Amino acid sequence: MRPYDFPSDLLHDQTAWYSTYRQLADGSPAASPTEGRRRLLNLSAQIADHPFWRGPAGTPAARMELKELAQSSIRSATPAVRRAG
Repeated sequence: MRPYDFPSDLLHDQTAWYSTYRQLADGSPAASPTEGRRRLLNLSAQIADHPFWRGPAGTPAARMELKELAQSSIRSATPAVRRAG
């Protein structure tokens, strides 16, 4: 059991942040780099200003837990890439 009960919108935004970042890093032709950067900025603002952080659970440890949870969600949803070698 995780120690924090994150609101679904906060977890969704953090997961969307990592997904958008990965698309930009991979150079995905489906998305404009400018639009991707704007989306990252918007999501960053939404995450940072979320009311969850103003409560007693809004600690640095909770921020790290949210990031780890979102990253693991992205990893499990993305097929593994095999490298030649």
